[in-house]
Amino acid sequence: MAEAERIIGTPDTPDAAGDGRERPGSGDTGARAGESGSEPTGPAAGASGTGEPEAAAGPAPRGRRRIAVLFAVALFAYALDLISKLIVVAKLEHHPPIEIIGDWLRFEAIRNAGAAFGFGEAFTVIFTMIAAAVIVVIARLARKLYSLPWAIALGLLLGGALGNLTDRIFRAPGVFEGAVVDFIAPKHFAVFNLADSAIVCGGILIVLLSFKGLDPDGTVHKD
Repeated sequence: MAEAERIIGTPDTPDAAGDGRERPGSGDTGARAGESGSEPTGPAAGASGTGEPEAAAGPAPRGRRRIAVLFAVALFAYALDLISKLIVVAKLEHHPPIEIIGDWLRFEAIRNAGAAFGFGEAFTVIFTMIAAAVIVVIARLARKLYSLPWAIALGLLLGGALGNLTDRIFRAPGVFEGAVVDFIAPKHFAVFNLADSAIVCGGILIVLLSFKGLDPDGTVHKD
């Protein structure tokens, strides 16, 4: 009888029933609790943990975009200057000037051995070295560049410097002594080219940015 009661009564026994149901339930509950517990902690840990990586990794893509802008502007300015000089040499050199706005503006092909706007023709090699140094400085500064206006300004400088440096290297009378092709001739002003214009525009923009206190790394300071 005792054995029969034990066999029959066991399923109705609270302890036995509890043992039979609580273990799977507790295991599922524990698994669910573990899953539900791990889910909130994951994003929480990710939010707090990724705060620093995002802050650290955030400027890097932004810096790469600014560098891309710098080189895109430089490439555009350089290509525009190079194409214009090729056209001037092929179509305008050894030909009469072309009047654009009467006597106020005309296109006239001139070989300039000096700096921008025809200054310092006796220092061609020095100006070539200065242009090369400017390119190196801009390339080094690009690593810390996080400002879009600075990227545009430095891109203009870089494109203009490359345009005139190409003339210095590849045009007559020789390497590092080549004469720059100028063709934009306003009335009562020196003859210049698009590379000179890019350099001047980039320089003016840099002066304005410095006056406003904006640094190349994107920070703003006030004296």
